[in-house]
Amino acid sequence: MKYQWILFDADETLFHFDAYSGLKLMFSRFEVDFSQAHFSEYQRLNQPLWVDYQNGDINAEQLKHKRFEFWASELGVTTAALNSAFLEAMADTCALLPGVADMLEQLSPHTKMGIITNGFTELQDVRLERTGVAHYFSSLIISEQVGAAKPSPVIFDYAMDQMGHPDREKVLMVGDNPHSDILGGMKAGMDTCWLNQHGLDVPEGIQPSYMVRQLDELPALLLDPQA
Repeated sequence: MKYQWILFDADETLFHFDAYSGLKLMFSRFEVDFSQAHFSEYQRLNQPLWVDYQNGDINAEQLKHKRFEFWASELGVTTAALNSAFLEAMADTCALLPGVADMLEQLSPHTKMGIITNGFTELQDVRLERTGVAHYFSSLIISEQVGAAKPSPVIFDYAMDQMGHPDREKVLMVGDNPHSDILGGMKAGMDTCWLNQHGLDVPEGIQPSYMVRQLDELPALLLDPQA
């Protein structure tokens, strides 16, 4: 195995993240029938906020507040209460993506593994425990705690500190987002593997070291003596 460490993104790399199902469950607990139309309006606001967050234009608290401002006003609760309720609902609906459990089991004897995520602290530990994979990971890096999000070099430098400063050429970054995960890893001096589930074209200026359609392809790729 070439790599001493493998860093994984979380949402849509290790875990299925169905925001609509999570929101529908969360709002049902507030006796709201959350519809696809509601979700489309939520995403119209939410998606640009995540871009701003990844670009460093807003922080985690601002994102969490702004995305639920309307619903907090409608329901007479705080945005913090809605965020906590949403993350609880996402934990209740969490699931590993296909092949992830077997992939982790196959790779764990050969390398250390960590998670580097732009998600929020409140969800991560609960989700790892509920899916039974917490023991595979030696390091959990969460942008909310670091104060910087992928692809910022700040969060990758922080990860290296937590990992004990291994040789960056022996660290592999694996993720589904070519910009935050792959470009971020490239700029941090790491090899990268793009989980390209939908067979998309590689964006200009981004050159992943490897590309797979599913993570269960990873052990054969990395444990090959030629890799």
